[in-house]
Amino acid sequence: ETTKMANQEEAEIQISELDLLSSMFPYEEEFAVTDQLALAELKHYVENESAEVPSSKVQFILNVKIEVPNASMVEFSMACALPFKYPTVLPEITVRSSLLSRSQQILLNSDLKTYLMQNFSGEPCMLSVREWVKDHAAAYIDKDLSSSSITVSDATQSEVTTFTRLWIYSHHIYNKQKRKNIVDWAKELSLSGFCMPGKPGVVCVEGLQSSCEEFWSRVRRLTWKRILIRHREDVSLEGGGHADIQKQRKFSTLEEKCFDAHGARGNHMDLGQLYHFLEEKGCADIFQMYFGVEGH
Repeated sequence: ETTKMANQEEAEIQISELDLLSSMFPYEEEFAVTDQLALAELKHYVENESAEVPSSKVQFILNVKIEVPNASMVEFSMACALPFKYPTVLPEITVRSSLLSRSQQILLNSDLKTYLMQNFSGEPCMLSVREWVKDHAAAYIDKDLSSSSITVSDATQSEVTTFTRLWIYSHHIYNKQKRKNIVDWAKELSLSGFCMPGKPGVVCVEGLQSSCEEFWSRVRRLTWKRILIRHREDVSLEGGGHADIQKQRKFSTLEEKCFDAHGARGNHMDLGQLYHFLEEKGCADIFQMYFGVEGH
């Protein structure tokens, strides 16, 4: 129980800090949460509706415009992620600007990390970090690093792509238009998975994180008696080319799966068949998350 209390306290601190940032920087170009899903999950956790620790970090961008001698204004962008345990652990921050060379950027970020490690433990620090960037970042634009100790290997960090799989639960899915939307949107966003209509309704989509999030934001805007993300899987892929993404997929396309319905309206799906289908795909453990019982 005590960890739940501590976790909850950390989560509450994160939410109030994000609220503070959005009231100080109301415009998207200054402050924007990039993973709304993670934020919703965190709030859900705090409101005690969910005992499950959120599966992804809240991510956001803080942009700072800085006056640079003889170049007028330069924008520095801070890409931030708050680990679930923040502020007990440090935030993850990467500062970028089009005027920084690769090695200047690496030096700036490593100095920022040192500043974090020396000055913060256990308290919210995003505003202080933003101030530090505002005061120090411009100086890195003119740093000549040709003679410095930064090695090329540091400079070749590849971009990381995230592969996501969402398991969505709905009280029921009967409506033909909604079912068509689910299939069409998945196709448009290059997502694979399946949709099991009926009661309950189950939707699984997998693919690029940003595409899954776009899919979810569209689906949840439709009217539902109840719809939620039951489970979410995120895998970071170094490089993350097309082949790496294909390798992660457990489904080839997104199709509707009807498992011999029985019952008066023919809308109650045979959960035993769903279980076997998931088992074939290597996802049997998901069954329990949906229905809270061991499959058979």
